[in-house]
Amino acid sequence: QVQLVESGGGLVQAGGSLRLSCAASGRIYSINAMAWYRQAPGKQRELVAANTSGGTTNYADSVKGRFTVSRDNAKNTVYLQMNSLKPEDTAVYYCNADIRSSGGGYVHYWGQGTQVTVSS
Repeated sequence: QVQLVESGGGLVQAGGSLRLSCAASGRIYSINAMAWYRQAPGKQRELVAANTSGGTTNYADSVKGRFTVSRDNAKNTVYLQMNSLKPEDTAVYYCNADIRSSGGGYVHYWGQGTQVTVSS
C-alpha cells in the first residue's frame, strides 16, 4: 500500500510563509494528480490546489496569487508554497494523490494531515 507523509506545517504570523511537502512511498507505478486539501474545525474539506502529471494546476479562488503547488516527480513529492498567509488559512492540510500500483488501477490516497495555524 502507498503511504503519503506531509510535513512543513506549523504556527506562523499573518503575512508569513510556509512550505508544505508531501512524499509518496510504496509500490508506485505512476501518479496522476497530486493535490492539497484543507479542513478547518466545523467546516467541510475543500480543495486548495492540484497538480497533474501533465503540469496542469488549479487553485481555490481564496488562495490564487498566494499559494503555488509544484511537484518533483523523481521524488514522488508535491509541495505547497504558501505566502501572505491569513488567519482564515488556518486548517489541517491534507495531501491527496491519485496513484496506480503495479497490476491495479488508480486509487486515491490520503496523508494524515499537517496543522497550519496563522495568528493575527
